[in-house]
Amino acid sequence: MKKLQHPKLVTLALLVLVALVLIIAIPLCTKEKEVQPTPTVSAEQEAEPTPVTYKIGISKLVTHAALDAAEQGMMDYLATTDLLVTYDHQNANGDISTASSIAQKFKSDKVDVAVGIATPAAQALAQVFNENSGTPVVFSAVTDSTEAGLVAANIAGVSDKNPVDEQIKLLIDITGAKTIGNIYASGEANGVLLMEMAKAACEKYGVEFVSAAISNSSEVKMATQSIIDRVDALYIATDNTVISAIASVDDVAKKAGKPLFSSDASGIEGLNIMISLGFDYYNIGVETGKVVEQVLKGAKAGDIGTVYITDPTKFQLWFNLDVAEKLGYTIPQSLQDAAAVLIKDGVKITQ
Repeated sequence: MKKLQHPKLVTLALLVLVALVLIIAIPLCTKEKEVQPTPTVSAEQEAEPTPVTYKIGISKLVTHAALDAAEQGMMDYLATTDLLVTYDHQNANGDISTASSIAQKFKSDKVDVAVGIATPAAQALAQVFNENSGTPVVFSAVTDSTEAGLVAANIAGVSDKNPVDEQIKLLIDITGAKTIGNIYASGEANGVLLMEMAKAACEKYGVEFVSAAISNSSEVKMATQSIIDRVDALYIATDNTVISAIASVDDVAKKAGKPLFSSDASGIEGLNIMISLGFDYYNIGVETGKVVEQVLKGAKAGDIGTVYITDPTKFQLWFNLDVAEKLGYTIPQSLQDAAAVLIKDGVKITQ
């Protein structure tokens, strides 16, 4: 029979065993209770992005229904986008030097986009904001951007070039006119171009063309009076200086008993304009708003260039049947059916 081990040795062995158990168990417990580190968040992540507000400078050549409608259409469209914008509205009141001053103001104010409504206003902006300025210029209601020198890497916009040939033919077909008169602004590139287009159309259809040039809206009535006895009908294009005084042309035509055609249907209610065929300028403004949106979202203006509207639904045909009857003209039923608006018995009928 073996002897029992020494008690001190047994005790020492037990202590060593307990120590080994503790050495193994303690790390396991610690690992179970280990707290996962909290992810670090950068200052950029903590701060919410600040919305960018763009400043748009609007230079309008003059106040009249068409240009006002274009301005409103642009703003209404931009209000439907996710862009935050503010506006600086400026009116040159038909003065070229004022348009230039407005352009300089926009440059000092560092606008994000400079919008020119009508050719001279857009030209003034283009002279101040060149291709290297970093500021895009967007034009609206410009007849011929190439002729006006509005072609550059930082320029885009919407043309309101009218179908002059079709307009002249419509006036001839209804009135049988042998001589057509026209008032135009000699200082407006678009006014001169439209006059030349009307003249060419009259030559094409074997009709004599008589024109009178003006330099400002105060001369419109006198210019109309100077030719009214030599013409059978009057044709007024989308010449901003003349359109701004269309009531004066209307007054002279009414007293002389001559039919008046206007290429701009905006603001003709209450007048004696017998025929109107042209753009709805609110739609011109909407299209301009689309160009502004593209530019603010990173598109290069020069890549957009000039936008031409060819959709027939964007045009409006008006007939004042009361004036036609008074002057002894008959508007064919087929044309009445195609019209957007008829004036009959003093009532505006929208079709």
